[in-house]
Amino acid sequence: MVTAESLYKKLGNIKIGGNVCKYTMEKCKEYAPLINEINELKKEKNAVILAHSYVSPEVIHGVSDYSGDSYELSKNAQGTDAETIVFSAVRFMAETAKILNPEKQVLIPSSPNGCTLADAISGEEVKRLKAENPDFTFICYINTTAEVKAECDVCVTSSNVYKIAENVPNDKIFFVPDKLMGLNLIEDLKARGINKTIKIHHGTCYAHEKYDEDMIQYIRQQYPDAEVLSHPECNAGVLKHSDYVGSTSQMINYVKASTANAFFLLTECGLSARLQLELPDKKFVGTCTLCKYMKANTLEDILRVLKAPEQKDIVELDEEIRKRALHCISEMFRYTEG
Repeated sequence: MVTAESLYKKLGNIKIGGNVCKYTMEKCKEYAPLINEINELKKEKNAVILAHSYVSPEVIHGVSDYSGDSYELSKNAQGTDAETIVFSAVRFMAETAKILNPEKQVLIPSSPNGCTLADAISGEEVKRLKAENPDFTFICYINTTAEVKAECDVCVTSSNVYKIAENVPNDKIFFVPDKLMGLNLIEDLKARGINKTIKIHHGTCYAHEKYDEDMIQYIRQQYPDAEVLSHPECNAGVLKHSDYVGSTSQMINYVKASTANAFFLLTECGLSARLQLELPDKKFVGTCTLCKYMKANTLEDILRVLKAPEQKDIVELDEEIRKRALHCISEMFRYTEG
């Protein structure tokens, strides 16, 4: 049983994350009964809650059964025995859970639950691009809808994009929809002497594209001992001036293993808030960039969808699209784990 006091003791020291991630005793008094009711309902309904590292700490540390990045949560969704999956993130992630678990009820508790990357391209546009580029292997970032995945050959995440692009048996690749990640992929392959022709789409993550080299220079002046970690959705200049580039799960592992005491994470600041809680001896500095879609996930909505989900909360997919999207995701698992 969670009390306001125990919750405040856990979350009260979080200093990064803007007003969204500031915890007073009053706020913890509001959250504690919601957390307890959600955790009881999970047991009653044989439900599991998956939460991306970008959602607010009271969700991750109060009610989630699994937290992580897109790839980790895809595997968690695939392996769960629960009858209901509540996916506290954005809609394309909940769709991935449904693709992998067609027999389970999958609920998305947030509204809005979009993503500027997933919204940047449609399945119909991929069909057109494939007709114009018949010799290309189409690789899609996991931040895409089921309809887009259904039209592509293999899916990737930020943790495996370089490996999969290298190992795809084609020297012609069309990467959708992330322009910045696509440009970084081109540079990575070139630097490793891998000769492939890569075409890219024009989508971007509105949170990650805000970062620039001046921010890194400022942080290095203020905190000369801080290590700078960036996400592959950032621009090439940011990556060039970073100490480490990786997915959210890779960043977590890097920070845990590092002997440094201070870090600037160029990604949605939910990750900094999470690590600040899990690694209290480490210091996290810099600005806070929020994803409005991830932060739309609330305890109130999680409780609501567990009690009485509305039609808009239930993820449903056309079976033909689901099967074709499943092949795309299964290819990702094959390349990653093979």
